[in-house]
Amino acid sequence: MEWFNLGDSINVLGLAGAVAILALTIFIVGGYIKKMRDSKADGELAEGEWDSIKEFKNDIPIGWGVTYLVLIIWALWYWFVGYPLNSYSQIGEYNEEVKAYNAKFEEKWKNIDAGTLTKMGQNLYLVQCSQCHGITTEGINGTAANLLEWGKEEGIIRTMKEGSKGLGYTLGDMLPMSETAPGVLNTEEDYRAVAAYVMAEISEAKKTKYPNLVTKGKELFSAATCTACHGDDGKGMGGLAPDLSKYGTPAFVAEVLEKGKKGHIGIMPSFKTQMLTDKQKEALAHFIYSEKN
Repeated sequence: MEWFNLGDSINVLGLAGAVAILALTIFIVGGYIKKMRDSKADGELAEGEWDSIKEFKNDIPIGWGVTYLVLIIWALWYWFVGYPLNSYSQIGEYNEEVKAYNAKFEEKWKNIDAGTLTKMGQNLYLVQCSQCHGITTEGINGTAANLLEWGKEEGIIRTMKEGSKGLGYTLGDMLPMSETAPGVLNTEEDYRAVAAYVMAEISEAKKTKYPNLVTKGKELFSAATCTACHGDDGKGMGGLAPDLSKYGTPAFVAEVLEKGKKGHIGIMPSFKTQMLTDKQKEALAHFIYSEKN
């Protein structure tokens, strides 16, 4: 049996530890059983009593006290001096390997062309995102967010109508505009106008399919109190609310991936850890915004 190979020092140490634990268990349990069998009700009683019942004065067992103190000292050493700060860790080794691989990956694809970047994003999407958002990115009939609208006026319009929640901003979730500014946005054109202003003037994308509505949208953006959270420049007042200048850019996709989302539909996990590199996040954004989507 390979697991019982005594030529391996780890197996020997493990077996020795198991034997020692078993021997100590037999010795201690045997001692207590003998005590229970032979002990008599004698000793010094405490002064107090409860329901005419007194208890013996029992000093803390020396062995128990010493063991307790040793355990505290060992725990402090373990957390502040020993493992894992100054010792080998399998998780630490794995993280270092992933970090090194990601660095090589970033270097290899540093000068990737737009077409290859979009293809990379499509492949990543199929592996990481399609289970919830669907192969066609439309969200599987409302099971998840419709990514066909992301970075476009339609996404802004849906958010204004339905609100947004779960991105963890300091100012909290966004309620539907019908609740925060009732009577301001009354027609579909009003909603399109605000979306056009955000896309054309605030977003770094600087393009909109409704250019003739931008001026109207600027007036409605203020009238609908959007500036109360997003600020006059739409940049979210230093992170208190979403930065609309990122909307429609790879930075917007990267931020959502890092934050995760607990939205109206369900929970999207955060990809903040080493699951995706910066280049992979950029690739996903290129695919989502591309004509292939």
